[in-house]
Amino acid sequence: MNFERFRESAWNGLWRQNTGLVQLLGLCPILAISTSIVNAASLGLATVLVMAMSNLAVASLRNLIPYEIRIPVFILIIASLTTMVDLAFNAYFHDLYLVLGIFIPLIVTNCIVLARVEAFAAKNDPLSSTVDGVMMGLGLVCLLAVLGGLRELAGNGTLFAGIEMIIPGASAIPVFGKDYPGFLIAILPPGAFFTLGCLIALSNWIRSRAAQRKAAGPETDDRDLAPAKAAS
Repeated sequence: MNFERFRESAWNGLWRQNTGLVQLLGLCPILAISTSIVNAASLGLATVLVMAMSNLAVASLRNLIPYEIRIPVFILIIASLTTMVDLAFNAYFHDLYLVLGIFIPLIVTNCIVLARVEAFAAKNDPLSSTVDGVMMGLGLVCLLAVLGGLRELAGNGTLFAGIEMIIPGASAIPVFGKDYPGFLIAILPPGAFFTLGCLIALSNWIRSRAAQRKAAGPETDDRDLAPAKAAS
């Protein structure tokens, strides 16, 4: 894998084909668990591990898997790796494991994972597939962290609530002070839909502006150069 292909995979995963902002996949865990940065990013990192290992396993075994039964085999591989991550969270981050609850095992049914395994890992080499899984997963982590941070900030006035479950002795940052009354709807399901909708709208606006600048670039350059050409 050369640098250009790595950069393309990174750009696709983090922005161009972001699973949450563009493909709108896996919305159930995105909306349900993104009540804080810690919860959202933790589930995102668990998904990254499963995606990277699943892509690596499928890409390594793709020539040995019969085409007719590929989907059941892919699901079996994903389920096995998800179980490993689930047991690891239970062993090393038990309090966080209790908070995330059913959403770690549900990674098995997350269409993000199966989509990348079917669309990319089953057709490419192990290294490229692993990088694709990591970058697609990191794009999800970034979206979850931003979404969780906005909802936590608006709902509770804090950031990194629950960080003590990962780093003992740490505590949340009270951005708006202890007297902040909170905005309840931000941490309820309607707040998740509204915040994600705003992020998607912002993403579409940025993409539209970038496309307009790219389309108008040569014409702008010609207009800028016209006075200079006339003077000469």
